[in-house]
Amino acid sequence: MKNAIPQARTIQKEVTTGHVSAVEICREYLSKIDSLNPNLNAFNTVATEHALVAAKDIDIKRNTGKSVGPLAGVPIAVKDNLCVRGLRTTASSKVLSQYVPPYNATVIERLEAAGAVIIGKTNCDEFAMGSSNENSAFGAVMNPWDTTRAPGGSSGGSAAAVAANLVPVALGSDTGGSIRQPAALCGIVGLKPTYGRVSRYGLLAFASSLDQIGPMARSAADAALVLSVIAGSDSQDSTTSSEPVPDFLSELTGNVQGIRIGIPKSFINSGIDEEVGKAFELALNTLQNEGALLVEVDLPHARYAIPAYYLVATAEASSNLARYDGVRYGHRTSAKEIETLKEMYESTRDEGFGAEVKRRIMLGTYVLSAGYYDAYYRKAQQVRTLLRKDYEKTFQSVDVIAMPTTPTPAFSLGSKIDDPLQMYLGDIFTVSANLVGLPAISIPCGFVQATESNNTQKILPIGLQLTGRMFDEATILRVADAYEQLTPWAQKTPDTVAI
Repeated sequence: MKNAIPQARTIQKEVTTGHVSAVEICREYLSKIDSLNPNLNAFNTVATEHALVAAKDIDIKRNTGKSVGPLAGVPIAVKDNLCVRGLRTTASSKVLSQYVPPYNATVIERLEAAGAVIIGKTNCDEFAMGSSNENSAFGAVMNPWDTTRAPGGSSGGSAAAVAANLVPVALGSDTGGSIRQPAALCGIVGLKPTYGRVSRYGLLAFASSLDQIGPMARSAADAALVLSVIAGSDSQDSTTSSEPVPDFLSELTGNVQGIRIGIPKSFINSGIDEEVGKAFELALNTLQNEGALLVEVDLPHARYAIPAYYLVATAEASSNLARYDGVRYGHRTSAKEIETLKEMYESTRDEGFGAEVKRRIMLGTYVLSAGYYDAYYRKAQQVRTLLRKDYEKTFQSVDVIAMPTTPTPAFSLGSKIDDPLQMYLGDIFTVSANLVGLPAISIPCGFVQATESNNTQKILPIGLQLTGRMFDEATILRVADAYEQLTPWAQKTPDTVAI
């Protein structure tokens, strides 16, 4: 079976050739958002005027013979922790509920230069801290496959918007799985690039050594197209790499013959849903039948990734979020009983931050404090080094490493919000790529049937995660694209009538 979903590329071709105007495309997607978003809560801000002005400019360029770019007329939603000049950017937090940045993130500059139309800002877990998109000052996002279930997080709004076809592609950020996990739970493609491949300038920081911006799409090819646009070094971000950016689309050969796929069986065999395990095995068999070679590998320190991640990430969050103090910008308490600067700080931050953000700030501050730094933070960094060595050794014998993206399909809204540990364990297969800085992609690989409380049946997506060598997004995109060509999963969409 040969399948293709060139949604963004189709739009670009039709706009470029004049078969349809960018304004028409923009109005069509704005209409979808107007109709379906009230029941999904995927968007914090719909940028109607901003989008239509941009779309009109593209039509004018095309009509006057000017180049319109590789994303001409493609509507793109961006996670609400990415700065867009003149558009409210909140990180889904009360502390930034009215913040309007005076500048664009580098990825926004590159998207608009390529002809993309920024159509809105998507809901997310507050400051990207969460795995269910319930930690938002603007309310939870609903999963389009079953609106009683979580879409995943923290880029849940972007995932839900793409899954429900409110936009063809979106941007998310990934600190411990925040692109890949919601992509898996919503049945779309989500790519976390190598750390340093994409500029973080204009991203509201959560954990600076882990954060990375990436595309979410209906196909690996569309993700490849967007990555080609946003990747590359940036003088505004000293952590970006000067590594050349390949033409990722040209790397999609459809051929996996001889590709060596590592399977860390001892790590993934326990604690996953039975149906997720079956879908994962079937996906591996599909690739093997096309000539890929399956190799059992060992990642002995992977089981320590979750505790190491939640020490490193919270420590960096504690430092990064210190800037939200009610003095420079953002929310400031209006409590009348405030008498000292310290009281103003405390009241502002207590009012402005939600429970999960407070939890992580306190944990991060604790592990950085005198007497505990060596016992916790330094130890976590040592584990991070051991994990990096595990991956370096493994990639001497394989080209990609495959795991399920998540141990379970989408869970019910509210079912884990009061149990942070269980929520954190949902990231067990994703956090390692962030700690090591490797590229990883999640693609749909099947479905499970779930029975609701009213005895109705819902189908829920399952994700396959492929992790690659440093700066080798091309190989994981190639395998992902080839797998899409062989299976029907990426073509399936939620029943939007039932949303």
